[in-house]
Amino acid sequence: MGLSKGKFERIQACADEQGVIAAAAMDQRGSLRKAIAKARGAEVSDAELTEFKTAVVKILTPYASAILMDTEYGLPALKHKAPGTGVLLAYEKSGYDTSTVGRLPDLLPDLSVRRIVELGGDAVKILLYYNPEDDPKINNIKHAFIERVGAECAALEVPFFLEPIAYNDQLGEGLEFAKVKPRYVAKYMEEFSKDRYGVDVLKVELPFNIAYTSGTLGFKGEEAYTRAQALQFLKDTASAAGKPFIYLSAGVSDAVFRESLEMAAEAGVPFSGVLCGRATWQDGIPVYAKQGLEALEAWLSDQGVKNIQLLNQVLAKGAKPWWTLYGSLEAARG
Repeated sequence: MGLSKGKFERIQACADEQGVIAAAAMDQRGSLRKAIAKARGAEVSDAELTEFKTAVVKILTPYASAILMDTEYGLPALKHKAPGTGVLLAYEKSGYDTSTVGRLPDLLPDLSVRRIVELGGDAVKILLYYNPEDDPKINNIKHAFIERVGAECAALEVPFFLEPIAYNDQLGEGLEFAKVKPRYVAKYMEEFSKDRYGVDVLKVELPFNIAYTSGTLGFKGEEAYTRAQALQFLKDTASAAGKPFIYLSAGVSDAVFRESLEMAAEAGVPFSGVLCGRATWQDGIPVYAKQGLEALEAWLSDQGVKNIQLLNQVLAKGAKPWWTLYGSLEAARG
């Protein structure tokens, strides 16, 4: 089945002429505030978050097909985006409730999909912490939550980009979690490709942690798998996907993210682009924290632009149009 007219046109608005989603992410909220505050050694105001976001939007969107933004601090920044740049808006609250188990999601109370469209959004993004092997009661709540968002998006013909983030609170984030990550990513890609959720594009993690992948530039010395195994994980997870998917950068460096995407291209997986945030602009955080806005804009105009251009070169070689899984552009149109 193809997409509704509204969904089709709005996904196209977030893609480039080749149908590749070369999007920048700037919807970080709490994590961005903490990072700037840590680099500065002092508190960060809401106005400063908006200022940082505005600089990123103004300087990087000429090189991006779309920008992912939050509505709390980022709306003023969108006035400075390049013409023709698509807009994805985050619908979920930042972070999760640490007082209950399960990392349950929640929506921003003053938002709806209708309001996201009225604010200029072409698409809705939801981040969901997800452990496919968690207590079924927890995952049942999360499944119902995604079904509701999917139905709301379908009613208004707005594309639904879902960003599942694998986790296991017992294993933490080290070697042992790296070992289960390929299985978790494959399982969530299969689960949320089901039509009942109404997801249109999956924004997914690379199915390995490159720090534990021997034979890569990003390898840190402790092995969970080899580069050859990581290539197989890419193929296995891609075959589990029944929806178009794009990769997120997960805060790794720009060079490491490019290496990971080159591996995806080598594995021949039909990924349809990226939603890349911190890999492109995170090294500008200490510049802004210590030297201010002008210094950040100078850094973004030089290194930030170089980072996104190098990323776009990798996408030009390896990424496939978002409609690839539909068979053709016409089939996607429905």
